[in-house]
Amino acid sequence: MTPAAGKRRTGSRATPRAAGLDRLWAPWRMSWLRNAGASHGPARCLFCAVAAARADRRDLVLARNTHALLMLNRYPYASAHLMVAVARHAGQFHELTPAERSDLLDLVALAERGLAAEYATHGMNYVVNVGQVAGAGLLGHLHLQIVPRWHGDTKVMAAVAQTRVLPESLADTWQRLRRALDALAAPARGTSVRAARRAPRTRRGGPRGTPRR
Repeated sequence: MTPAAGKRRTGSRATPRAAGLDRLWAPWRMSWLRNAGASHGPARCLFCAVAAARADRRDLVLARNTHALLMLNRYPYASAHLMVAVARHAGQFHELTPAERSDLLDLVALAERGLAAEYATHGMNYVVNVGQVAGAGLLGHLHLQIVPRWHGDTKVMAAVAQTRVLPESLADTWQRLRRALDALAAPARGTSVRAARRAPRTRRGGPRGTPRR
């Protein structure tokens, strides 16, 4: 054992900060964790309920088309954390019809454009978890999560190394993205993409603390 190793062993336990990790405080996710076990199956499926309800502002839906919907994640890892789901209760890509696959990817592309236009993202993570063993929290209904990224925000989200939560409310994010998506969809109103109700216009710069280039 080297002297340095001996000093580390006899000293106090390394804190997360000393190990190069910061804590990510996201207390709003506890609400999801408490109810995650009860959200399985079509009877209590979030996406089935949202698809049927048509209460877009309440459910944070940003856009719909014939076979899919785009919405904010109510328990985000970052501002503008999005989810794209098929409208029908289907669990994997091979279960989808060609039209469903096409509509799902159309909304992914729309989300990319909206995030770039309103949040000037430098990149994004696409996440698809299928099955509880793979980390899926909403089982049985295929959906893709889109987490926007900016230079310097974090290196690995799972390790929460030097991670910060972007300070913007869900209501503000919904308004900003609805406005951006509405502007993007305006030249193609004849397509299958249908916007949710128009959000009240807000100042272009958005709330203080939102990502900047």
